[in-house]
Amino acid sequence: LQKILILLQVTLSVVVGKTLMILFPNAMKRYILKMGEKSRMNQNPKFSYENWGPTFFSFKYLLFVLKVKWKRLEDEAYEGHPAPNTPVVTLGGEVRHLLDFMEDNRPLILNFGSCT
Repeated sequence: LQKILILLQVTLSVVVGKTLMILFPNAMKRYILKMGEKSRMNQNPKFSYENWGPTFFSFKYLLFVLKVKWKRLEDEAYEGHPAPNTPVVTLGGEVRHLLDFMEDNRPLILNFGSCT
């Protein structure tokens, strides 16, 4: 039921977005560029609006958003319940699951970081 509701919501937003892009292309370009500012997407001078702007509200966009939202349904954690066994990718590119790294009764420590 949740997947159907997400499908309806995303499909409706894509149809409305695509319609607005056709009817009001300049206003939608300004709106999409404003969204690009929030994600810092438009700070790269080699990555212009013409490269990514028209992909908004396309069929590929619809499929991508659905995939992400449906995947997030599986990633919910609740206090007092077992941790979700989320898929992770090793540095070697192998897909494993988080709980595969558990050893005996030792705690599993997750350390998140970033290199830029």
